[in-house]
Amino acid sequence: MTAAPVLGAESFTEVHDRHFAAVYRYVAGRLGAQAAEDVAAETFLVAFDRRKTFDATRGDLRAWLFGIATNLVSRHRRKEARHYRALSRLEVPRPAEGHENRIVVAGQLGKALSRLTAGERDVLLLVALADLGYAQVAEALGISPGTVGSRLTRARKKLTPVLSPEATDE
Repeated sequence: MTAAPVLGAESFTEVHDRHFAAVYRYVAGRLGAQAAEDVAAETFLVAFDRRKTFDATRGDLRAWLFGIATNLVSRHRRKEARHYRALSRLEVPRPAEGHENRIVVAGQLGKALSRLTAGERDVLLLVALADLGYAQVAEALGISPGTVGSRLTRARKKLTPVLSPEATDE
């Protein structure tokens, strides 16, 4: 049996270059752009420090990085909650009829996200912002794919009344 490949320091620049923008977008969607640069950078610092513990035979590198980012975001939960409450107070005019009408206004989204539990929000935003599949989300959070599915279902049920077309007519 051969040993599992580990991330070497020499290959880590490539990992950073390939995944930084996606991790940054995910964190920015959760905490805002101001905190995203620091948290995304910290994600790669932690990953670099723990690179010898990464086992490619056990999972996906991208999911591992998003798991680290999610754990760092959890340290900023209060800031994240304030971010969503601030978004919910925004008064954004409804767009004119047409394609733009399908865009969810920031205030409604902030209000909806503030109603989710931390676990539901983690799952939803890893799917929506990081574009991870159920198995990758499960791997990133250390939970089962079934738990991912149930949290996502609960999140969608909570979001539907807030984000439905009738709610945007207010």
